[in-house]
Amino acid sequence: MPERFPGYDVLAKRHTPSWNAQTQRVIDARLAVPREPRFLSVEEFAILEAIAARITPQPAHRPPIPVAALVDAKLYGNHRDGYRAADMPPEREAWRRGLRALDAEARAAHGAGFVELPARLQEELLGKLQAGALQDAAWGGIPPKTFFTQRLLADVVSAYWSHPTAWSEMGFGGPAAPRGYVRLDYDERDPWEAAEAYPGEEASARRANRRVG
Repeated sequence: MPERFPGYDVLAKRHTPSWNAQTQRVIDARLAVPREPRFLSVEEFAILEAIAARITPQPAHRPPIPVAALVDAKLYGNHRDGYRAADMPPEREAWRRGLRALDAEARAAHGAGFVELPARLQEELLGKLQAGALQDAAWGGIPPKTFFTQRLLADVVSAYWSHPTAWSEMGFGGPAAPRGYVRLDYDERDPWEAAEAYPGEEASARRANRRVG
C-alpha cells in the first residue's frame, strides 16, 4: 500500500514557529523513552509487547514505535487518567493483574504462555478478552471486558498514536505551539501541513459536494 504522505517527517518542524521550547522538550522525552521496562517485570513487558504487536501491527519499512515502552513509561510515572470504572483497580494494579491473568488464560487453554503462542491463538484469546469470555481466577475480580476496553486497548492505541512516527504516517503536524492551526474546515490545510498523495474517495466526495453546494 503506498504511503499517504511520502517523505513527510513531522520532526522537521522542530526549529520552526510551530514548536516552542516546551513542545520540543515534551517530544524529545517521548522519543527518548527507555526501551527496557521500568515498572513492569521483564515477563510482563514481553506479554505487553506481544499484545501490542497484535493490536497495532507495524510496517517493516521503518523502525517500530516502542508501544510497550510508552505504556510502561506511563505506568512508571504513575500518569493516570483521573478516573476509572468502579469495578476496576488503579491503573498500575489493573495492568499487572491483567497481563498475568491473560498469560494464565493462555497456559490453561494451550499449555503455553501468551508470548509463546502463534499469532492466530494470541488473536483468538484477545477476541475472547474483548467479548468478556475469559474467567480464570487470576483476574481477581477485574472484569476482563473492561480491562480490554479501558486499559489494554485504550493505552496501547493511545501510546501508538502519541509517537511522532505515527504522526508522520497520518500527516499530522503534531502540537502547534505557539503557531496554532488556522484552516480547520474539511479538506483545508495550512501551508506547512502535509499534503496527502492519494486522497481517499471520502475526501473527493466532500470536495464534490462543496462545489455543488
